[in-house]
Amino acid sequence: MMTSGDSVPLTMDDGTGGGVFGDPTPHPKRFPHPMAAGAHLLFRLIAFLLYLLSSLFTDSFITAFVFVLILLSLDFWTVKNITGRKLVGLRWWNYVDESGKSHWVYESRSRGAEQLVSRAESRLFWFSLVGTQLVWSLMFIVALITLNIRWIMAVIVAFVMNGANLYGYIRCRYGAKKELSSVAKEFLGRQALSAVFSSFSGGNQQQQQQQGQGQQGQGSNPDFPVPAAGAPAAGQAGSNR
Repeated sequence: MMTSGDSVPLTMDDGTGGGVFGDPTPHPKRFPHPMAAGAHLLFRLIAFLLYLLSSLFTDSFITAFVFVLILLSLDFWTVKNITGRKLVGLRWWNYVDESGKSHWVYESRSRGAEQLVSRAESRLFWFSLVGTQLVWSLMFIVALITLNIRWIMAVIVAFVMNGANLYGYIRCRYGAKKELSSVAKEFLGRQALSAVFSSFSGGNQQQQQQQGQGQQGQGSNPDFPVPAAGAPAAGQAGSNR
């Protein structure tokens, strides 16, 4: 029985010609799924343009608001159920077991079948997800500054829907939450160690510089003249007498 946060290989047939989703046969085309790639961008672009230019098409805010929400919902469903599996070989979903407990499952391609993913489609998928999240974040800030209260709800819905897909696919790509936290801890640990080593080496260099400056200062101090080579020291001269 799967538990919350399961990460399993995706073995469903996606119609790429290989039969099994994990078949490691590369596709010769740069965009082997043009319809999915187009759908990945279509609904979000139309929703964003309608959000910006709704006043040019209709004077009714409610009508424009409803159409934007419909487009955002279509985009969420398409990205979650179609384009993620087609373009990058990832899928996340939820189910409820017999006891009523909700389970989240994050699936990804097997390691041997990663070459099935087109690099161009993968870049299109991730850049559009991250870029859309940044754009809606900017639109939220603009709506707050301009006090455009009516559209803030639509911006929040867009931010949450796209953010849910982005978070789900990041979990699919990089593993469960524990793995993400371990990666973050490892990165922070490396940064801390590098900072410690850099500060330690910098402290040693500074100490050596200070010692060198002190020796130079003693050599140039007239109260402590340095005896010339071959000249006997003052104590030795007294004993010879």
